[in-house]
Amino acid sequence: MAVYEHSYKPYAGPLTPEWSRFLIIPRHAYRDVFRSKLFTAFFALCFVCPLVMAILIYLHHNLTAMAIFQIDLRDLAPINAFFFQFFVGFQTGLAFLLTVLIGPPLISRDLANNALPLYLCRPFSRAEYVIGKMSVLLILISAITWVPGELLFLFQSYLEGAGWFTRNLWMAGAIFVGSWTWILLLALLSVTISAWVKWRLAASAALFGLFIISNAIGFMVNGVLQTRWGSIFNLTIIMKTIEDSLFREPNSAGLPRWMVLPTPAAWIILGIYLALCLFLLTRKVRAYEVVR
Repeated sequence: MAVYEHSYKPYAGPLTPEWSRFLIIPRHAYRDVFRSKLFTAFFALCFVCPLVMAILIYLHHNLTAMAIFQIDLRDLAPINAFFFQFFVGFQTGLAFLLTVLIGPPLISRDLANNALPLYLCRPFSRAEYVIGKMSVLLILISAITWVPGELLFLFQSYLEGAGWFTRNLWMAGAIFVGSWTWILLLALLSVTISAWVKWRLAASAALFGLFIISNAIGFMVNGVLQTRWGSIFNLTIIMKTIEDSLFREPNSAGLPRWMVLPTPAAWIILGIYLALCLFLLTRKVRAYEVVR
């Protein structure tokens, strides 16, 4: 073909729907994440708890298996709201470790290599970029929290009958909402710290230390001032208060009554923290950076 015939021609192939363009980010991110055998092994271990709880549910409805293993029904944990709350609490603890492992470099790597203009010069908004980065965590954490939690609920409903399902449908909502409050908090905290702290080790330490330091500050203020309002700095207590309200298990942590945070206050404070993370992200995630 002659040189003059090499003219510009626009792309004429199929276009990705606008609503799903952000999914290109997690698709490529997972290729890097699952190259690590250590992370793959950890992710597989995250499904041990759902498997054990599924076995417990099955044993409750199989007298033959209980007789073979010589297990008394009274020795098994009852399948109630606390059972599912424990599952959500345990799995979100693993989700926190997962976030510490893969969350810090999500945005910091792009900022360190000045890659944001390459994203945003395409038909890709800042919101889609942030949602895409968060989706790396949202999808993985969902896979180990509310998805197996709802499957356990359906398994118990199948074995127990339709009556149990209708009486306890609120538990399914508690599993979903309780898991998603943790998912949004962890994902937003992770990408915010990643945007502001470019060194991976420092970002991981900041995310890990944020919960430890906030817990220490909250308990210190409560102890010195004999008040419950120091818990507004304690992310763990805030989330525990929300979980207790969802699963109708008042003060499952066993705190003194004067330290228990009101549920509406916990929701409001969580909303403030999430809004603060969004504000910090909008300040940092830009196509250019002014260096003074």
